[in-house]
Amino acid sequence: MPAAYASFGLAPAMRAGGVLANGDCQVHRDFVDFVVNGRPLLFQLADLDAVSPLASDIPPAIFTAHVRRLLLEAEAPLLDGRYVIYGCPECEGLGCGAVTAVIERGGDGGDDYVWRDFAWQTSARADLPLNGYHGIGPFRFRGAEYRAQLGRLLNGERPGGGRRRVLLIGARVALLARLAAALRTIGVGAEIAADAAGVPAEELRTYGAVAFGRAVEERVRAAVRAAFEGAGADVAYVDCLVPVVPLLVARIEGALDRTPAGQRRLTRLEVTGDAVVAEVASACRVRLTAYRLGRLHRTRVHAVLDQVLEPGEHRFPLPDKARHVVARTPDSVTVAAPRP
Repeated sequence: MPAAYASFGLAPAMRAGGVLANGDCQVHRDFVDFVVNGRPLLFQLADLDAVSPLASDIPPAIFTAHVRRLLLEAEAPLLDGRYVIYGCPECEGLGCGAVTAVIERGGDGGDDYVWRDFAWQTSARADLPLNGYHGIGPFRFRGAEYRAQLGRLLNGERPGGGRRRVLLIGARVALLARLAAALRTIGVGAEIAADAAGVPAEELRTYGAVAFGRAVEERVRAAVRAAFEGAGADVAYVDCLVPVVPLLVARIEGALDRTPAGQRRLTRLEVTGDAVVAEVASACRVRLTAYRLGRLHRTRVHAVLDQVLEPGEHRFPLPDKARHVVARTPDSVTVAAPRP
């Protein structure tokens, strides 16, 4: 009996970059995710740090080739008619592992597209009994809807191609210079300026966020906001109040994330007293890191949690005097601090 029809859509998504607690850097990636029955397909993979092949930073010819494969207008890249659905954010090889599936047309000359036999694959041939995702799929999509959604990408529309540039406003002090270097390392463009005076409107519209140094006066902040509003640029504003680069990078990454609330796995992060409260909409890996400034303004980092959380609200104790918390899921980064 054929599988029931599932709806098919596309939505912008991101793999949040950042400077991790151990000093490693995680590259920022914007990509197009697959939405099945109104829910991102990636959400069904609880502990997976991966992106779809439809990433915004790949060359147009390669991007188009990936779309045509999904439309079955090009040969499958893997044996047995298998296609990569999600792969490593850092490379394109199978060595790191990838989620693959068979994509085929519906039987009896039908117009449908079917995704089936999902598996975690690390070599040329998938081992379904050992590494199959037996609870996912098969999905049967109506041909007209499927082609219309992917056809938007062939026509030049790229959901997920966000503005990954940040303007840092302030004197060229050491903190902003280190922050700019860290952002560039993870794939986010960053420039430092004293203000936005004289910057052409078309350039202002390329920024996704503005970060103000601690010493920036209110009149300068107001002038910067007016310049962006006059250019018709919708940007997020971040205050660099705590001089901790990994924390500031996380705040800027969170500001750049314009994913709709209904498509986020981490729905709430709150610091209350000596505890942090995290709420997730679906099972996913969550990493909680707490920061505080010790004597002589030295940064103290505390790893609070790194595990897969089930849907619902979770409460965890905070280390003594730690107040700023960064939460990372496979698709987002959120920062919380006590309310004044």
